Amino acid sequence: MRRSLKDLIEHADQLADVFENYQPKAGDLDAPLSPLMAVKLAAFRRAAAEKELAEAIQQARAAHVSWRELGEAIGTSGEAVRQRYAAS
Repeated sequence: MRRSLKDLIEHADQLADVFENYQPKAGDLDAPLSPLMAVKLAAFRRAAAEKELAEAIQQARAAHVSWRELGEAIGTSGEAVRQRYAAS
């Protein structure tokens, strides 16, 4: 059964309260991640790193760094960097 927008908002508010009022217990941070959570965390970190790399490349291009130099810096060709990061 689909939830109404009101139900979703109420549930989101309940979850927010749980997170905001959470007090870690001894050992909480030592618990191993489940394999699925480890994959999700790695994917999140990869996405964050990709965003940071794209921003750094934009800044480098604004400073007139060549595509060739950027390719060398990240271990690929300048053409590959240009194709992936050049503004459309």
